Amino acid sequence: MRSTCLIAALLIGVSSGMAHAQRMASLGGELGWSRYVEPRLGTTVDMPAGLFTAPAGTPRRGVGERFATADRRAQMTVYSMRNEAGDTPASFVRKNLRQNRRGLDYDRVTDRFFAISAVAGGRIFYTRCNFDPGRGTIHCVDLAYPQREEKAWDRIVTRISLSLRPL
Repeated sequence: MRSTCLIAALLIGVSSGMAHAQRMASLGGELGWSRYVEPRLGTTVDMPAGLFTAPAGTPRRGVGERFATADRRAQMTVYSMRNEAGDTPASFVRKNLRQNRRGLDYDRVTDRFFAISAVAGGRIFYTRCNFDPGRGTIHCVDLAYPQREEKAWDRIVTRISLSLRPL
């Protein structure tokens, strides 16, 4: 479990086999996409309910929900938190990232969001957080999945990431 939360830890805070995961990724609409809504602070995100079938508890920070594939090979955490420090995406990453940003495989920080990704222990860890300055909230999604299934997960991660929004 420790490695599945690498990005969450960095920020303080799919089925069996590659062939099967690629088949699922190519199914598109057959992944059972649904809209998850975290009602307390209002995060919404598309999620492949056909993949993430097992509730896995609460997030390490903020309010929301953790999900896992039935075989626990992949995890998805959706959470919201108040931006009490008034952070921007850049200041949040500066304050909370526990490793040098040069060690990240993907690193994008804008005025409205950040998205980072790293590989560790044969797993890919991806986090995106959108900042809503009007409401003073941060809306995030963390994903962890096997590195050898990266191509199968690319479109899934993209859809999840781009759908992340405040209510």
